[in-house]
Amino acid sequence: MLVAFSVAPSGGAPAGPEGPDSLSDAVAAAVNVVRDSGLPNRTSSMFTEIEGEWDEVMAVVKAATEAVAAYGPRVSLVLKADIRPGHEGMLDGKVARLEKRLAGE
Repeated sequence: MLVAFSVAPSGGAPAGPEGPDSLSDAVAAAVNVVRDSGLPNRTSSMFTEIEGEWDEVMAVVKAATEAVAAYGPRVSLVLKADIRPGHEGMLDGKVARLEKRLAGE
C-alpha cells in the first residue's frame, strides 16, 4: 500500500527557527521516524509518502504522529491511502508511468 500523510501539531506549538508559525522541528521529527523505518518513502513540501504492508505502514504513521505530539497539545493528521495488494514499487512506478504518458509514449 501507499500512504501519503501530513502530520503537524496545533494549539500552541513552540516557535521554530523560521518564526512563530514554523512547524519545521515537528515535521522533522515525523520525517525522521519515517526515514528510520527503512520503508520506501519520499517527502515533498506538503506530504510524506511511504510504501509497505498495511501493519508496518500504519505503525510508522502512528510513531510519526506520536513524535509530533511532543510539539503541541493537539495533533492534526491527514492521510490518503492507495491499497493495492500484490503490488510493490508503486512509490516510483506510478510517477514513471505518468512521465511516460506525458512524454507521449
